[in-house]
Amino acid sequence: QVQLVESGGGLAQPGGSLRLSCAASGFSFSRYYMSWYRQAPWKERELVATITTTGGSINAADSVKGRFTISRDNAKNTVYLQMNSLKPEDTAVYYCNTRLSFHDYWGQGTQVTVSS
Repeated sequence: QVQLVESGGGLAQPGGSLRLSCAASGFSFSRYYMSWYRQAPWKERELVATITTTGGSINAADSVKGRFTISRDNAKNTVYLQMNSLKPEDTAVYYCNTRLSFHDYWGQGTQVTVSS
C-alpha cells in the first residue's frame, strides 16, 4: 500500500532553516510527481511546491519563492523540502502528497513552528 512518511519538522527561529523529508513506498516513486502542501491553523491546505519525475520544480506559492526548494532522490524514494529564511507565517503542518490514478495520497504531516 502507498505510504508517505514525513520527517524533519520542528521549531525554528525566524530566518532559520529546516529540511523536510518524505519517504515514499508502495508505488513506483520515480514515475510520479510529488508535492508538498501545508496547512496553518484555521486556514485551508495550500500547495507549496511540486516536483516532476525528472526533478523540475514548480513552486506554487508566491510566498515561498526564493526561499523554499523542493528536490527528490529517486534512488531513495524520498522527496525533500529545503526551507530557508523561515518566517512566522510559515508555521503550519506540512504534508507530502502524490496522486495516483486520480487518487490523492497524504502523509501524516510534520509540524513546523517558526518563532523566536
